[in-house]
Amino acid sequence: MYKLLIVDDEEEVRRGISDYFPWHEIGFEIVHQADNGKAALEYIVNHPVDAVLCDVQMPIMTGIALAENIRALNRQLKVVFLSAYRQFEYAQKALEFGVKNYIVKPVKYTELVHVFNQIKEELDKEYAKPALELQASIQKPPEPISHHDKIILVVKRYIQDHYKDVTLESAAGQAHMNPHYFSKFFKGKTGQNFYDYVIEVRMKKAAELLEDINLKTYDVSEQVGYTNPKNFSRVFRSYYNLTPTQYRNKQSGLDLSEHDL
Repeated sequence: MYKLLIVDDEEEVRRGISDYFPWHEIGFEIVHQADNGKAALEYIVNHPVDAVLCDVQMPIMTGIALAENIRALNRQLKVVFLSAYRQFEYAQKALEFGVKNYIVKPVKYTELVHVFNQIKEELDKEYAKPALELQASIQKPPEPISHHDKIILVVKRYIQDHYKDVTLESAAGQAHMNPHYFSKFFKGKTGQNFYDYVIEVRMKKAAELLEDINLKTYDVSEQVGYTNPKNFSRVFRSYYNLTPTQYRNKQSGLDLSEHDL
């Protein structure tokens, strides 16, 4: 299943699109919904996404600004714009940022099917290439272990240096691999999912930073790549079975409260 993100500031529209359209039948699963472009971008940076169905006019960050940011991140996502009006300016901006599909509200069932069937065909072709390459590599004599190990070392060093803003795509670029293929390669060589390893690096760095009692938890959160301190605290607690403050207390022996969040 390809991973689809729905972005619209109207909850009724999001619910209608997600609940009343048979996404699984055409090969998509809705992995997240966001009510503005900024929230969507934050999700995209930290999670794998194949396609985005996005309203054009939204508060905080518009769909056009979201598409521009996706383009700047060099993310090869399929973006589909939704709008109440088919305006030339929007269509022009859409093309500028690599958005080829533009659907006018109210959304028609047949048009949605047509557009996402096309997107699925494009994604199938893009993912088929690394799959064929993987099959070919399996049929060939195995490459020296040291070569693969070297790639992993390079990628791990890159993650350790760029843990704050590293993405699957940027790490795959270090290995000169397609992100989908790289994800499988990394798991196969390390036994660990890429995102789990990133969390491990971030949490170890966070623990190191928490030893500095002058840093607040929200400072540590930002330094290790989390814009939302609550999300950081939740991940930290899941990793260490302690809140950041509890961890700091345990390490330093100081009587600090939980109010440094």
